[in-house]
Amino acid sequence: MEPAHDAVILRPGAFTVDDLVAVAVHGRPVVVDPAAMERARRSREALEAALARGGVIYGVNTGFGKLSSVILPGDQTDALQRDLLRSHACGVGEPFPEEVVRGMMALRIVSLLRGHSGIRPEVIRLLAGLLNAGVHPVVPQQGSLGASGDLAPLAHLALVLIGEGEAVHRGERLPGREALARAGLAPVELRAKEGLALINGTQAMTAAGALAWWRACLVADAADAAAALTMEALGGVIDAFREEIQAVRPYPEQAEVARRIRRYLEGSRHVRPSTPEKVQDAYALRCVPQVHGASRRALVHIGETLEIEMNAATDNPLVFPDEGAILSGGNFHGQPVALALDYLKIAAAELANISERRTERLVNPQLSGLPAFLTPTAGRSSGLMILQYVAAALVSENKVLAHPASVDSIPSSANQEDHVSMGTIAARQARAVVENAARAVAIELICAAQAVEYKGLEGLAPFTRAVHAWVRGLVPPYAGDRPYAAGIEAVAARILDGSFNRAAAAFGG
Repeated sequence: MEPAHDAVILRPGAFTVDDLVAVAVHGRPVVVDPAAMERARRSREALEAALARGGVIYGVNTGFGKLSSVILPGDQTDALQRDLLRSHACGVGEPFPEEVVRGMMALRIVSLLRGHSGIRPEVIRLLAGLLNAGVHPVVPQQGSLGASGDLAPLAHLALVLIGEGEAVHRGERLPGREALARAGLAPVELRAKEGLALINGTQAMTAAGALAWWRACLVADAADAAAALTMEALGGVIDAFREEIQAVRPYPEQAEVARRIRRYLEGSRHVRPSTPEKVQDAYALRCVPQVHGASRRALVHIGETLEIEMNAATDNPLVFPDEGAILSGGNFHGQPVALALDYLKIAAAELANISERRTERLVNPQLSGLPAFLTPTAGRSSGLMILQYVAAALVSENKVLAHPASVDSIPSSANQEDHVSMGTIAARQARAVVENAARAVAIELICAAQAVEYKGLEGLAPFTRAVHAWVRGLVPPYAGDRPYAAGIEAVAARILDGSFNRAAAAFGG
């Protein structure tokens, strides 16, 4: 069967965040790389050969965790895998969004295709079939410690493969077996190690974290544009963005932000060079390259970490057919991802922090030289006063969420699993921080769009004039007090789905 022309190839070692977004967010179909499937087949053969020789293999013919010393007879190894899924599917809370579940499935396939998991190709094909048929397991968000893998979330996902659990198909939440049947798929009977291979990994934290990272990059782009529009509104001093300053502290991301702002402000009649009357701006304007650049530098490191993890084999034990070895290790431990996602929380929170300070300068007449709260009838009207309150609440909430999850650990499995990463908690928090940051930047864009109308649209640079028009397409000008909630959410949503990024590129960004 020929793959669909728009299908994403699942090939370990080459799967990127862009591929993940295509599958998870945009619903693209997937095809499995044949060479990778052959590696998976060979690993299964190696596992079965080891079992035929009477080897004792953790999680295959032993119990799990502290129970690894319990040796099971051969006629119980298949039932062990089914019962493993049932016992571990005890996650709680709201389900993960559909896009995260799709991401989990795609990443689990990529990991299994490394050829070290000992799983049969037909199980992998069924998992890909769920993705392509739009069968999305219901996976509760809470319950993973982030070591021994994302056991509870992945168990809920894997249950559907054996016709149990629940899944959503075409918007309807159904028992797993019924969802499979409606999609023309049949459940699989798990064999030795296959249950463990399906749930022993970091795919919940990695999928949620990678999608949060992708959106954080979009927020960073929007924050640069918002800062440029605010510079116009406040008559900012452009000298702080000169290349000479960046060159003597040569962080490439800092230099890139400064170049962006200079480009965005080309042709502006509102920004100015340093003068005796105004030598320099407050930090929220002057230090945009340093602060935004630091967040972008963090994003580079985080992205590198996530792409390594997305292409890794993360279960235990691992099968090495060429070496004739089956080895127990700890690749399921989420610490690399947990640390990266805690860093992501901080990087995104700082974009929001400095954005809120720019918003305060826009609405505060003592700092802006503009009408108080950007209304000509201040006192009788509140204008945009409360938008800054909302931004302040968002950044304050982010400060709580940015507390690192990865520094915590609670022993489990009778102290056998005595250090865990809490990486899935970090991933869930990162998603919330990024969404809050998008709303804070949206508020700055709305306030800056209002402020530049007092300065004169004719003096704007071409790029910032286009950004102003884009905002006005979603949020009309102030003409008396009204609710702004829908406008904030509309702008934030278009930052988070990439619409603003695409529009900015068309504007010359």
